[in-house]
Amino acid sequence: MSILRDPPGNVIGGRFIATPGDAIVSCDPADPERVIWSGTPVTGHADEAVQAARSALPAWSSRPFDERVAALRSWQAVTRANADRLADLICDEMGKTMAEARFEAGALAGKVDVTLDRMSVSRVTDYEVAVNDTRSGFCHFRPHGVMAVIGPFNFPAHLPNGQFVPALLMGNTVVFKPSEKTPAVGQLIAELMNEALAAVDAPPGVFNVVQGGGDIAATLTTHDDIDGILFTGSWPVGRRILEANLDRPGRIVALEMGGNNPTVVMDDASFEQAVIECARAAFATTGQRCTCTRRIIVQSGIAERFIPALCRVASTLLVGPGRSPDPVFMGPLVTDDARQAVLEAQQRLGAGGGRLLVPCCPLDRPGNFLTAGVVEVDRFDLADDCEVFGPLAQVSIVNDLDAAIDQANATRFGLAASIFTADAAAFDTFKHGVRAGCINHNTGTAGASSKLPFGGLGISGNHRPAAAFAADFCAYPMASMVERSTTAAVPAGMLDPDQWAARISS
Repeated sequence: MSILRDPPGNVIGGRFIATPGDAIVSCDPADPERVIWSGTPVTGHADEAVQAARSALPAWSSRPFDERVAALRSWQAVTRANADRLADLICDEMGKTMAEARFEAGALAGKVDVTLDRMSVSRVTDYEVAVNDTRSGFCHFRPHGVMAVIGPFNFPAHLPNGQFVPALLMGNTVVFKPSEKTPAVGQLIAELMNEALAAVDAPPGVFNVVQGGGDIAATLTTHDDIDGILFTGSWPVGRRILEANLDRPGRIVALEMGGNNPTVVMDDASFEQAVIECARAAFATTGQRCTCTRRIIVQSGIAERFIPALCRVASTLLVGPGRSPDPVFMGPLVTDDARQAVLEAQQRLGAGGGRLLVPCCPLDRPGNFLTAGVVEVDRFDLADDCEVFGPLAQVSIVNDLDAAIDQANATRFGLAASIFTADAAAFDTFKHGVRAGCINHNTGTAGASSKLPFGGLGISGNHRPAAAFAADFCAYPMASMVERSTTAAVPAGMLDPDQWAARISS
C-alpha cells in the first residue's frame, strides 16, 4: 500500500492536481529498480499556485496571531501522528538509515515548539516606545506576502519545515517546491499540511506544493507575485537566484548553500572523542549534510595516532540499506550521479597529489552505495575549495594553532567549523579567528541545534540564519508614530494659525 494518499501531483489552493508522466522519477537509492514517485511537472501550475497563495494572503495575514499559532499546533499534531509514514518515505526516497529518517520525521513537530519559543518570537513581537510626552512610537511586524520555499533533498522534510513554519506563523502564505530528487516526501508534506490547515478552517491557498526541477524553481524565483524566496541548496543555484533578483531589492532572499567545513584537532584533544566525532561528522547521512566535516586539520603531535585511528573507523563503518536489521551507519547516496561525483572528486584529488589513505569504493550490490574515504593532502587552499557532497574527508597536518586557523579559512564557504582541544583559550582564539556561522568546541560540525541560529558566511549564506532565527526573515518591521494631542507646534518660518485661520474664515 502506498504511503501517499493520492497519485503523484501538486496541491494548489487546497485541491489535489494529478501530474501523470515520467519526466521526473524518484527511485529507492538502495534499490534503484523500485520507483517511489513519477510525474511530469506543468509549468502553468507554478503560476496557479502563486495566485492561490496571493488570494489567500489577506485573510491569512489578518488572522489573529493566536489563531495562526493554533494552525501550527494542528500541524504539529498531524506530523506527530504521521511520523512513521514520514520516516518510511524519507528512508525509501532519500536513502537515509531508518534511525536518521525517524529523527528527521520527529524534528517537524519539535520545530513548532522552537518557533513559538519566547526566544524566537520576542524578536518579531510588536512593541511600543514613548517618543515624547504626547507621542507614542510603535513597531509592528508585517508578513512579506507570498513566500517561495525551494527545498533540498538531504533533509527533504526538516529543512523546508524550518522555513515554512515561521513563514506561516508571521502571516505569509507559501508555495513549496520540493527537490526533484525527493518529490514524494514533498507531496506527503502537502497532504498532511492540507489536513492540518483544514482542521482550523484556514483559507485555501495558504500552503501550496508544486513539483518540478530547475524550470519550476526559476519560474517561482523570478515570479512578479512572489515576495520572498527561502532557498536551501548549492551555491551555483543560489547565485542564479541572486542574479535573477538584482532588480528586486524589496524581495527577501534567504540562502543556505552548504559548506566546506573544517575541523581542527589539537595535540591536547581528547583522543577518542576527536576520532569518533570527526568520523561521525564527516560521514553522517553518507556525507550529504551541509554541515558535514570535509577538511580535518590535525596538529603534528597527535597526527601519527589520530590519522590511522580515523582511517580505521572510516574503513569499518557499516554501509547498507536504511531498512537493514543491522546497525547501519551509512545508507546509499541519493542518486548514482551523486555517487559518481564523489568518485570523480576522489580521482581528482589523487591526481593532484593527494594520498588515498582509505579510498571510497562502490559496494558490489545494487544501489548507490559507497564506502567512506579519507584522503591526505599537504595543505588546503582556495584552488581546491570544492564541496564534495559525500563520504570523502580530507586530512592535512599543521604545526600550531595559527597554521590551523589559516588552513580553516582557506575556503570561500563559511557554514560550520569546530576544534578539539582541552584549552579554552585556544577555542577562544579559534572562535575569533575563523569565519563561519557555526563554530563548535569538542563536538563535530554536523548536528546543529534548532534552538540556535543556523547559517553561514561567504558562499554558504547571505546573513539570513535559519533555525531559531528563521522568523526574523519572515517578517519586516514597520514603524508608526501616534500623536495623542490635538495641537501642533508652529515651526519657525510658518504663519501663526491666528493669521491664516482668520483669512480662511473671512
